[in-house]
Amino acid sequence: MLHLVRRTCEAVYEELAPAVLGYFRGHGVRDPEGLTGDVFVGVTTGVQRFRGDATALRKWVFTIAHHRLIDEYRRTSRDPQHLVADVPDSVHSEQSGEDGELRHALSQLTNEQREVVVLRFVADLALKDVARIVGKSSSAVKMLQARGLEELRRVLVTESASRA
Repeated sequence: MLHLVRRTCEAVYEELAPAVLGYFRGHGVRDPEGLTGDVFVGVTTGVQRFRGDATALRKWVFTIAHHRLIDEYRRTSRDPQHLVADVPDSVHSEQSGEDGELRHALSQLTNEQREVVVLRFVADLALKDVARIVGKSSSAVKMLQARGLEELRRVLVTESASRA
């Protein structure tokens, strides 16, 4: 039985770890790989109790990731230098290309907008699931998403025009 659980954990990791890592990177945390590892430690210890389909599994994993992110915010709130990685002024730093541009654009959003946009489009969660995770109504999540996407568009278009 343990072998079956281990393989299931490995499959869950292979399927969802890149999205969880993207979720943490989208929030600009200093150690996204470490937080991703922490999430999957939680998944490993709780997978035997989990019941549900692939969609429910994705929601469960991202709920764990969300709680881990909140824990990280609380832990580092006493020392803000450890909370968020430095966002480079230039997209020509070590985070070059579209990935660096997108990270910079995401850093321009409010925390709530970033949370909603990353959960919706990186984690690929449904609106109602995002609303449950962040503790807001679906209409509030829709508004945060719309404003966040508009701000992303504005930042990315402005940066693109300034390079041209």
